[in-house]
Amino acid sequence: MAEKRLTAAERRSQLIAVGRTVFAERGYDGASVEEIAERAGVSKPIVYEHFGGKEGLYAVVVDREMDHVITSIAAAISQGPPRDRLGGATLAFLNYVKEEPEGFAVLSRDVPAKVGMASLLADVGTQVGDVFAAEFKRAGYDPKAAPIYAQALIGMVSYVGQWWTENQKRDIEDIAAHVTALAWMGLRHLPRKPERLPRLSTD
Repeated sequence: MAEKRLTAAERRSQLIAVGRTVFAERGYDGASVEEIAERAGVSKPIVYEHFGGKEGLYAVVVDREMDHVITSIAAAISQGPPRDRLGGATLAFLNYVKEEPEGFAVLSRDVPAKVGMASLLADVGTQVGDVFAAEFKRAGYDPKAAPIYAQALIGMVSYVGQWWTENQKRDIEDIAAHVTALAWMGLRHLPRKPERLPRLSTD
């Protein structure tokens, strides 16, 4: 019986899934169109036809992973009392690290120098900051400060996530509780206008 021929949409989805795996295993620089095509059982021109090359496929994979993270965090932070929202956002990110190891690897392993992990996570933080801004405004805080706290939270949680991938003996919910406690102790006493630190003397 002849193998079913994939539609263009099905082939594209297949290539994205295969590319995600290869980028997670090899990093951007180590991945090749040849390997992606071979694993997908297609010729290299098929990959170029759908994505224009490795860079185009990588961009699609990254966009999907970032959408996944941001959607999860936005849902967690959209309801409940403030501490629960913070804890929900933290746990949502760490659950992503646990449940989507390939996706997290794509965002954190050997990304292109011109992109960089910091840049990818900064983009996540920027979009999470939009959610924070609405909550800051509702609570009477300056919404312009929201991106600072969003970036701080994403940076802290992402590096804890990287650490957890190498130390998986700890329960992810327990880790989320500790990170939330650390962040909440600062946020619950957040002044509406923090005082600037004194400049250190250079004399």
